[in-house]
Amino acid sequence: MKKFKIYIGLALVSMILFSCTKTPTFNYPDGYVGISKITNYPTITLNGATYMAVAKGTTFTDPGAIAIAGGKSIPVTASGTVNTNTVGVYLVSYTAVNSDGFPASGIRYVAVYSTDATAQANDFTGTYLRASTGATAVWTKVAPGVYTINNPGGAVGVNLTVFAFNPTGYTISIPPQIAGGSPTSSSTESTVPGAGGTLVSYMMKIINPGYGTSTRSFVKQ
Repeated sequence: MKKFKIYIGLALVSMILFSCTKTPTFNYPDGYVGISKITNYPTITLNGATYMAVAKGTTFTDPGAIAIAGGKSIPVTASGTVNTNTVGVYLVSYTAVNSDGFPASGIRYVAVYSTDATAQANDFTGTYLRASTGATAVWTKVAPGVYTINNPGGAVGVNLTVFAFNPTGYTISIPPQIAGGSPTSSSTESTVPGAGGTLVSYMMKIINPGYGTSTRSFVKQ
């Protein structure tokens, strides 16, 4: 009988305790889950192309960029200048910071070029094999005499893009620029012209801290 009374007592205590437990609420302040603050990290998207080209002496109009954090636009700051009076490769950087101080960034590469009549119609677009590694460099024409090259060194497992210029005839070069965070250019370039303004093959040294000093040979595929 005593055990029965004890069981009834425990049951009554449990009922009282459960009846006193508050229903949890999820009406947290905006931007919080409990006491934890939600951070919406910003993202930056460039308007227009990442790699742009403008002729020397013309006007460069920056398409700008947009930044989003938590589904809302936040201000973007652009830095870097493009001197259209001087041939070369320029960087325009974009940054944005969310309300918690977390940053996002983006970069646009702008080539200022001067291409004469002997090179304007050339088109070196295509895939070029470096036989010693089995890797390829991919050329894409951006403007008359201006190309982007993906994997300019023909290295295995490398994802690097640079600007290359063809200012006259069949001459080529990678002008000084920052690519993959490192200063990059080329030297001792030579080409074997093909029909209709194309290339059969070319050679160049890649000047970059991550590359050796050998001359690299490429053949159009």
